[in-house]
Amino acid sequence: QEQLVDSGGGTVQVGGSLRLSCTVSGRTFNWLTLGWFRQAPGKEREFVARILWKGGSQYYADSVKGRFAISRDTAENTMYLQMNDLKPEDTAVYYCAASPIRTMTTQFTAWGQGTQVTVSS
Repeated sequence: QEQLVDSGGGTVQVGGSLRLSCTVSGRTFNWLTLGWFRQAPGKEREFVARILWKGGSQYYADSVKGRFAISRDTAENTMYLQMNDLKPEDTAVYYCAASPIRTMTTQFTAWGQGTQVTVSS
């Protein structure tokens, strides 16, 4: 069975950096798109970034463009989110997600358990 395990969260100060990881196990060939979403307390879950598993095309939310970078290692079945210049508004639980189709921000059907990112000022 397919499983996504995300990790790498923590607490950093404003302007700091973190790198999140998401390891995909199971029938990884099922997934054409991988992505990151986040949910802050009291807010709805929002899209952060996505990458096509084949080809590596990337797409970002405007709020993180230029600060975050999504990448993947197909040999290791792992996706990453490098987060730089972190701001307090980046504080949230971050979830990795996978979709069986090529998509932008919707139709993700598998989810990781979430990893907490806290940016302190």
